[in-house]
Amino acid sequence: MAEIIRMPKLSDTMTEGVVASWLKKVGDEVENGELIAEIETDKATMEFESFFDGVLLHIGVEQGGMAPVDSLLCILGEKGEDISALLEAANNETAAPETPKAPAPAPAPVATVPAPVAATSAPVVAAPAPAIPANGRLKASPLARKLAEERGINVAQIPGSGEAGRIVKRDVEAFNGSTAAAAPGVERFTEVGVSQMRKTIARRLAESKFTAPHFYLTVSIEMDTAMDARKSINDAGEVKVSFNDMVVKAAALALKKHPAVNSSWLEDRIRYNEHVHIGVAVAVEDGLLVPVVRHADGKRLSQIGTEVRALAGKAKDKKLQPSEWEGNTFTISNLGMFGIDEFTAIINAPDACILAVGGINAVPVVRDGAVVPGHVMKVTLSCDHRVVDGASGAAFLQDFKSLLENPVRMLANGY
Repeated sequence: MAEIIRMPKLSDTMTEGVVASWLKKVGDEVENGELIAEIETDKATMEFESFFDGVLLHIGVEQGGMAPVDSLLCILGEKGEDISALLEAANNETAAPETPKAPAPAPAPVATVPAPVAATSAPVVAAPAPAIPANGRLKASPLARKLAEERGINVAQIPGSGEAGRIVKRDVEAFNGSTAAAAPGVERFTEVGVSQMRKTIARRLAESKFTAPHFYLTVSIEMDTAMDARKSINDAGEVKVSFNDMVVKAAALALKKHPAVNSSWLEDRIRYNEHVHIGVAVAVEDGLLVPVVRHADGKRLSQIGTEVRALAGKAKDKKLQPSEWEGNTFTISNLGMFGIDEFTAIINAPDACILAVGGINAVPVVRDGAVVPGHVMKVTLSCDHRVVDGASGAAFLQDFKSLLENPVRMLANGY
């Protein structure tokens, strides 16, 4: 008997999915475990396999189309089988999936990358026509009219630059058919459809910002010793570590001492996590993904570095799996490598805190009463005041700062 295949829930926050591509067409045979489609979720594009043997009898969501979780995706059954009753039942059960809008031309698809977001480009607004007085006569010099006629140009299409919009010789000479599009004062724009990922980012960040009462704590960290330690480690040639690896490690160790910061608000209770799973924000084409380094406090710098690079690569290639982006207890967003000195970040719920990391700058610092050259990095901790108090956040930052200013404490089990 025919089986209805429904839109799967491929992430914990997924409410609807987009069919990035169909790997089978109606009439094709499908085996249990065979890939039949690629589904774009709010986090990534994932391959979807069949759990049944049969023939693909019906496609309920066309390529590029969107449908809610659990709605009809397709129907598998025996060749020639009558599925009218199934379709009627499915249509009565839920509203029909949203009809996909025809996408505008987009870059060629790449394997495992979401189908291009439907994009529309508003037509360029033409420049204002030359001023025509009430008597209906077009303002143009005789020479301009003659030159336009010789060139086969409709003089009414030429923007005038003379007094009161009068068309003169130079306007005809400059006119090439696209002058209107390039004329000063032209308004133009492009509208791009919102991807599933961007929709989810917008919704979750808005919920976090307007639900969790944020407050912010900023501290300056002297990084000269950390810079020397990193250089020594990297010069040894065995492993390469980044400043971000050191930030992740220092945060993980400090979180073990401050469970209030490594916590989650769950409406009717607060969860104090004993494990440390650090989410590392990664910028991708459609927005932001946060792969998770699990049990970061127990990993060496080299392990953290290798894992972060691998996860970041998978995030950019849209190959992250749910197990790799779920379960964070704390999040780090580092914009220092983009030249940002200092910023604040929105909490990645249900975490209680997120750490915004700025760049390392050469500045004058005071040591032993003397002003000397130094290198300073500013970090800002965003805290959910329902869970974390100012003193708790400050205590965490002091330990975090101490670890980076004395990095040998992070290398007790090697690097």
